[in-house]
Amino acid sequence: MTAARAAVEILKRESVTHAFGVPGAAINPFYKALKEAGGIDHTLARHVEGASHMAEGYTRTHPGNIGVCIGTSGPAGTDMITGLYSATGDSIPILCITGQAPTAVIHKEDFQAVDIAAIATPVTKMAVTVLEAAQVPGVFQQAFHLMRSSRPGPVLIDLPIDVQLTEIEFDPETYEPLPVYKPSATRAQIEKALALLNASERPLIVAGGGVINADACELLVEFAESTGIPVIPTLMGWGAIADDHELNAGMVGLQTSHRYGNATFLESDFVLGIGNRWANRHTGRLDVYTRGRKFVHVDIEPTQIGKIFAPDYGIASDAKAALELFVEVAKELKAEGGLPDRSAWAASTQERKATLQRRTHFDDIPIKPQRVYEEMNNAFGPETRYVTTIGLSQIAGAQMLHVYRPRHWINCGQAGPLGWTVPAALGVATADPDAQVVALSGDYDFQFMIEELAVGAQHRIPYVHVLVNNSYLGLIRQAQLGLDIDFQVNLEFENLNSPELGVYGVDHVKVAEGLGCKAIRVTDPNELGAAFEEARKLASEHRVPVVVEAILERVTNISMSTTADISNVVEFEEVATEPWHAPTSVRTLKA
Repeated sequence: MTAARAAVEILKRESVTHAFGVPGAAINPFYKALKEAGGIDHTLARHVEGASHMAEGYTRTHPGNIGVCIGTSGPAGTDMITGLYSATGDSIPILCITGQAPTAVIHKEDFQAVDIAAIATPVTKMAVTVLEAAQVPGVFQQAFHLMRSSRPGPVLIDLPIDVQLTEIEFDPETYEPLPVYKPSATRAQIEKALALLNASERPLIVAGGGVINADACELLVEFAESTGIPVIPTLMGWGAIADDHELNAGMVGLQTSHRYGNATFLESDFVLGIGNRWANRHTGRLDVYTRGRKFVHVDIEPTQIGKIFAPDYGIASDAKAALELFVEVAKELKAEGGLPDRSAWAASTQERKATLQRRTHFDDIPIKPQRVYEEMNNAFGPETRYVTTIGLSQIAGAQMLHVYRPRHWINCGQAGPLGWTVPAALGVATADPDAQVVALSGDYDFQFMIEELAVGAQHRIPYVHVLVNNSYLGLIRQAQLGLDIDFQVNLEFENLNSPELGVYGVDHVKVAEGLGCKAIRVTDPNELGAAFEEARKLASEHRVPVVVEAILERVTNISMSTTADISNVVEFEEVATEPWHAPTSVRTLKA
């Protein structure tokens, strides 16, 4: 069979059932093999970067998923780089496959010939141009092994067109995936970590995205419940423990944090980090973050330990393997009466949760963004899969929305590329077609890859997209406050074709409808609930993306630190002082 056909057969035996991409001349032999082999569905994107983000969303939705992105030579590969960077930053395995000029002319500036392997190497676990057709099976086998082993991440395989077309000997019936390697903690390491933990008075568990990647959330909750230790999920770990669980202490950080989460962290004297990377938006200034507390860090990647700061003890281990031992040893200690009573400390975290809240209920017109998230909490239940990337919309969403299950907050945490949300949501909805998928964007993120809405219309991929529109680069405008400028962040203009918009510029409703989707514009906060319900009905009926655009006040400053200090988060809006100020909070406000 051709090397291209062998590659497709390997994809199927590595459990790939779906791919996203855009064909082109240099990858057409692979597409022919894809068609003739069957068994792998394909979604045609409008932009290859969009296809890479669809693959990311697909991977992030279910344990074991690996999204596949396919494109031709040259610019298709360079378009994938942002997706590869995003996947690398968040430890997400995706496989990008590109076509390439014939091997004999790659170095002769052939049309769309570029050294994509060299370009992609810094943002992948492996990037390779396969020059010998007989190596194709081995390269694909190694790709899946690398993507799944140790810290997960993406791979790019570049296939010259002559390599794709060359016939090789390959028996798919005897193909077997390579064993996956993941480091595992030893019992002695876990016992030492628990000894350090037991010596503390006010310990916390910081649960990162590695807990979700390892499919270890149930073990995390079991360990927390066995020991009575409160849990701080990171932005990438959000959903590992339900927001309303009595041991969920809230999120910590400079931006995507809760008032009660930061306050609890600053009271702690010990932190057990599992599957987290001490991201700077979580920690802020390290002197503030580390002062007065000891740290144990568990991470699947040995070189991650000590990368940001030196913990008191480090364990290189897959989160699931470590948590299995943590649960086992903790249960033994509990049976022996060897675990301290943490009930008073845990109760104090819930007391903060009931008193340190932000206000969400405002009746202002134009709409204040806080009200949008309040209405989203009312409209969308715990089964909702939220998808978002970056901006004030994401930051406010993380402060005010509620997540109850793993992989129900699907967020590009490290790279944060604008435009990620639409294609990622399409990937999530493709991976879980029966789910309630709700995307969240500001107007600039929405406009970056708006053409991908047509993919949802063509392939009948329904989801609801909440678009908060203030016609501003809101996060960048807020970041410019310290420089006393408001420069090149204004998106407003008077649209000659939609004068009813005033200065809000782009008519997102017309654009969405022109791309085959449905859209609703809301200007009154009291109409948001009905709009969300109508959007759900339209998505179900027409099987297309449905946009709900909320016209916001032009300027809102969302709570965040201006000094990179988690002890100094500025509350730009009035905080909640009465229960009706935050009616959808997970704990009723104690006035």
